[in-house]
Amino acid sequence: MIKSRKIALIYRSAALIIAAAGLLDLLGVFGGAFYYNILYFYTAQSNIMAIIMFILLTFRTIGGIGKETDNSVCYFPRFVMVCSINTLLTLIVFWVLLVPQLAGVFPLWTFSNLAVHAITPLLCLFDYILFSEPRRLKYKDAYNVLIFPLCYLAAASVAGLMGLEYGLSSTDGAPIRFPYFFFDYDRIGALSIAYIAGLVVFFLIIGHVFYYVDSKLRKPSS
Repeated sequence: MIKSRKIALIYRSAALIIAAAGLLDLLGVFGGAFYYNILYFYTAQSNIMAIIMFILLTFRTIGGIGKETDNSVCYFPRFVMVCSINTLLTLIVFWVLLVPQLAGVFPLWTFSNLAVHAITPLLCLFDYILFSEPRRLKYKDAYNVLIFPLCYLAAASVAGLMGLEYGLSSTDGAPIRFPYFFFDYDRIGALSIAYIAGLVVFFLIIGHVFYYVDSKLRKPSS
């Protein structure tokens, strides 16, 4: 684990800039527009969570510089762990489930796409790996990783059922009421339950792996 506050500050400041730039670019801000509907997607919301995380970590790291009693850069480790897994959901779902459908019709290799779907999630994960101390997690954190995704799922489902539309289908011309195909109840019906259950189990496994590894590592002495 790295304990240098200067290294942590450089890393977290750079990560904050990259994460914010990627999301703003995705929203069209640098092109003089603002595509607010992108905020309806889990990608944007998970990246906002990552930006909040890096803001908190950056300012907390700045506050620790010059304090001899502060010999750690491990701040908010439980939140960082949850945020890391929540943003990994963005990375894995996009590149595994969505890219096969989007290849050829969606610009995959732009800065904004790579930032929000790969770079920012990995920056969150590397922050946890590089700066977090062992034995700081609680067992319930393995389940806390589901709070944000399930809240998003519930909100997006209710919004869709109440009439929110994301556009028209290119195949049948019908309104698209749900942001992702794997819980598009209009088109795949009960199969969405299997997709959702599979993702829940998968991320519970990841949460338990994080907790197990954390619990087996030896906590460094002060």
